Amino acid sequence: MPDTLLATNRLDAHYGDFQALFGVDIEVHKGEVIAIIGANGAGKTTLMRSITGLLNNKPDMVTFRNTPIGALRADQVAKTGIAMVPEGRQLFQSLSVEENLIIGGQMGRNGPWELEKVFQLFPVLKERRAVQATALSGGQQQMVAIGRALMSNPELILFDEISLGLAPIIIKSIYEVLPGIIGEGMSAVIVEQDIAKALSVAGRVYCMQEGRISLEGRSDELTREQISAAYFGV
Repeated sequence: MPDTLLATNRLDAHYGDFQALFGVDIEVHKGEVIAIIGANGAGKTTLMRSITGLLNNKPDMVTFRNTPIGALRADQVAKTGIAMVPEGRQLFQSLSVEENLIIGGQMGRNGPWELEKVFQLFPVLKERRAVQATALSGGQQQMVAIGRALMSNPELILFDEISLGLAPIIIKSIYEVLPGIIGEGMSAVIVEQDIAKALSVAGRVYCMQEGRISLEGRSDELTREQISAAYFGV
């Protein structure tokens, strides 16, 4: 049986009186890539926020390495070995490319990812290391966000809407580097609206609709009709 790295257990999530997630169960195994797909408003980002401590939950609703983390703050979750590339990048506006990357390394976790390795992955960032990060193109900002997450040397990296708002050629280039990132022994969760892109890199997929898991299975076993029905609710 595969080793479970992350699990959500009947996970509910609320924004005030509004319930956004209803009993969501997912698992990520060590060394595995999973995709979470769904339309806008399906609950994908809320799920990522719950895992990373940006939304507070009951402790055992989220476990990492069999340890309850559902009630931890975001900084505490990051120290356990989980990093997120957030939707919209969320870079520090007043800091340079290099400074944004260095902040990612402040967790103090040992591992292969350091500044020069990120620059090898994304050479354009080395060329623009002194430039204000938010002055870069959207694709380059996404590279900074990915590099910042890698600098924490996580065991699990979450990509929230990795291709949102990017040109097709930039999306292609980012997906081309993903196997090298994951090949370093990390597990990954890729949240996407682009079904084909998500399935191209993930071994298993969960589809969300209206805050619930509407379909799960191996990427190479699910049919287009099954995915379409779960995605659109038809």
